[in-house]
Amino acid sequence: MKAAALALIVVALLSACGGSSGGNQPAGSTQVTMSEYKFAPSSLTVSHGKVIFWLVNSGNLAHDMAIQDSSNNRLATSDLVSAGDSKEFDVNDIPAGTYKIFCTQQGHEASGMKGTLTVT
Repeated sequence: MKAAALALIVVALLSACGGSSGGNQPAGSTQVTMSEYKFAPSSLTVSHGKVIFWLVNSGNLAHDMAIQDSSNNRLATSDLVSAGDSKEFDVNDIPAGTYKIFCTQQGHEASGMKGTLTVT
């Protein structure tokens, strides 16, 4: 009996340690909803410096978000977000400028999963 109760407590505690996925949207973050095959909104504007994105996958496939500059250098790529999940995506020191955002999963960008990030 004690072992079963202890096992339930351990499972409950481990479930609470979900990290940055599936929780509540962080204060000051910019929400981006991902689905097949788009970002909503597809045009984002944020202030330079550290940027916190809250990625919400409302689709049926896993998605991510990459940020690329005008020289095709990738500045950052989020973790893969499973269908129905949400994750925080922090990017430090984004300078002012215009960037491309896209999903790196095969065929997603070509299917329209891309957009623009403007950093002011």
